[in-house]
Amino acid sequence: MFDALQSTPWAYPALEVVHIVGIALLVGNLVALEARVFGRAVVLPVHGLAKLSLTIALSGFALAAASGSLMFATQPAELLANRAFLIKMGLLLLAGCNALWFHARGSLLKLDLMARVQMLSSTAIWLAVIFCGRWIAY
Repeated sequence: MFDALQSTPWAYPALEVVHIVGIALLVGNLVALEARVFGRAVVLPVHGLAKLSLTIALSGFALAAASGSLMFATQPAELLANRAFLIKMGLLLLAGCNALWFHARGSLLKLDLMARVQMLSSTAIWLAVIFCGRWIAY
């Protein structure tokens, strides 16, 4: 499989497209939910939107993680020596911890200042993940 990714001219770019689609689904849905948490689109019920957005975001994360794992497998030594990659992995861990904290404290029920801080933090972390991902290529 990994040989096909390296020897077929279109395979790796196609994998990158899948990775980008996953990122778009993930971050786009988190931003939509964040807008609702900040009082936009008040006609949409928070819990219904959250269920839809988080389901799509998790699907996007699964796509990005699977495609990212395959991309990693094509050049693990180079990536493990790349500072941007290591920072990206740390940021992914931080994003996961923030999401766990957000849901563990019931932030969707509270929609308080801390929920807003957590949502803004989430968006900032994911933007930093994207930035590091692009930096890896250079």
